[in-house]
Amino acid sequence: MANPGGGAVCNGNLHNHEKQSDGSPSGNCAKNGIVKEAQQNGKSHFYDKPIAESFEEAPLHVMVFTYLGYGLGTLFGYLRDFLRSWGIEKCNAAIEREEQKDFVPLYQNFENFYTRNLYIRIRDNWNRPICSAPGSRFDVMERVSDDYNWTFRFTGRIIKDVINMGSYNFLGLAASYDESMRTVKDVLEEYGLGVASTRHEMGTLDKHEELENLVAKFLNVEAAMVFGMGFATNSMNIPALVGKGCLILSDELNHASLVLGARLSGATIRIFKHNNMQSLEKLLRDAVIYGQPRVRRAWKKILILVEGIYSMEGSIVHLPQIVALKKKYKAYLYIDEAHSIGSVGPTGRGVVEFFGLDPRDVDVLMGTFTKSFGAAGGYIAGRKELVDYLRVHSHSAVYATSMSPPVAEQIIRSMKLIMGLDGTTEGLQRVRQLAKNTRYFRQRLNEMGFIIYGNEESPVIPLLLYMPAKVAAFARHLLNRKIGVVVVGFPATPLAEARARFCISAAHTREMLDTVLENLDEMGDLLQLKYSRHRKSARPELYDETSFELDD
Repeated sequence: MANPGGGAVCNGNLHNHEKQSDGSPSGNCAKNGIVKEAQQNGKSHFYDKPIAESFEEAPLHVMVFTYLGYGLGTLFGYLRDFLRSWGIEKCNAAIEREEQKDFVPLYQNFENFYTRNLYIRIRDNWNRPICSAPGSRFDVMERVSDDYNWTFRFTGRIIKDVINMGSYNFLGLAASYDESMRTVKDVLEEYGLGVASTRHEMGTLDKHEELENLVAKFLNVEAAMVFGMGFATNSMNIPALVGKGCLILSDELNHASLVLGARLSGATIRIFKHNNMQSLEKLLRDAVIYGQPRVRRAWKKILILVEGIYSMEGSIVHLPQIVALKKKYKAYLYIDEAHSIGSVGPTGRGVVEFFGLDPRDVDVLMGTFTKSFGAAGGYIAGRKELVDYLRVHSHSAVYATSMSPPVAEQIIRSMKLIMGLDGTTEGLQRVRQLAKNTRYFRQRLNEMGFIIYGNEESPVIPLLLYMPAKVAAFARHLLNRKIGVVVVGFPATPLAEARARFCISAAHTREMLDTVLENLDEMGDLLQLKYSRHRKSARPELYDETSFELDD
């Protein structure tokens, strides 16, 4: 990896010898969970409020019935598989051809057991096709199934004006065309849709360079590089930064793109408990003391992988503490701000601004344009040496087609709006409205007695449903009331922690939120979903710093 700090490297880790502008060495002091960062202006600037996150446990009887439901589903699944094997029940799943019965199976039958016997029965709650812009309201195409969700057919009816509580449209910028999008239309007419080349060949346009300069200015870093796909920004760039002989320390709840990128890199991967600094510090300390297994050589690099907002838990990374550990053990820090950029912080600049830290404290800043900016793609930002290195070595830069020009213009338009470069305060108002809507929605759900996860400032709000039958009933009943929600279950979540995930938007009016909350209140009573007893979580590693003791 390019040396972002320009300092000495020992044990594969950066030793940053830079000093602050006031002449004092860069440093930090941790006390009572609050990390004070010395800033360039010489003033102490840190997040001085306690990190308020909730991971309440479910009552015992709820967990018993949840596991009992999965147990009964498994038993009936084996019974139905037996009937299918004897031809008594038709098998609609993918199966091997008879002439290939002696081959190694192409379709792993048991691995699809859960999908075949449980997911299919409630599949109508996912992949619902919409036929409008994903604004605060959208239109849904009605579909029905005649074979228990193995196949669907459209009825031709459109469910109009469904309140959208599932899209990542945090700032409401993913909307139907209006005059504010005029520049996007002009770019489409001038440049067309596709680039038909990679960045290394003939695919770098002036729009790409304008966007990269704007991203760097927005994040207050030296340089940035943009990519056409958010998922690939992680999965294709992490292997360019680390490899064999390197160590990756990854949060246990990291997104699949981070997990895939780490695996493709060939580096050794070790997992630390979610947001648990004791667990992370133990891994860091052991890595520095013992080095690589067997040979005991020092690791070439140690890279910490975290997210800004965790999309399934709604929690926010404990960045000040992680930065303090990163500096203490001289490791690199890679942060994925896919959900947090544009949605948190006083001016929407993500968790670095949210905690009042210096962007230079994070070696690799990554984010996507698919959420707050109403577009597509992603970026990597940081020191110029880092970005220049990735321009040459990134698989996305070398092999992937460049970002579409109208998409780049939409991001430029959105980012200028947030920064106030359009001459208005509309962007700042949207950021503030999102924060206001988030706090209001979370507070009302808590008052109603639902168990919700995450940080009180996070616009991603998981509401725990637990039982698989209630997951299906919850989504179906709400759609009948013209409310569109995303429900999530295993394997995206732990088996017994199925949930609905609400994404709050600045475009939601108080009337919309009240309508949703009123219906949720009724659904909570109907399906008996109000489990909250205001107790701490049965998964203490999600929040309890002392749950992972360090060896002396």
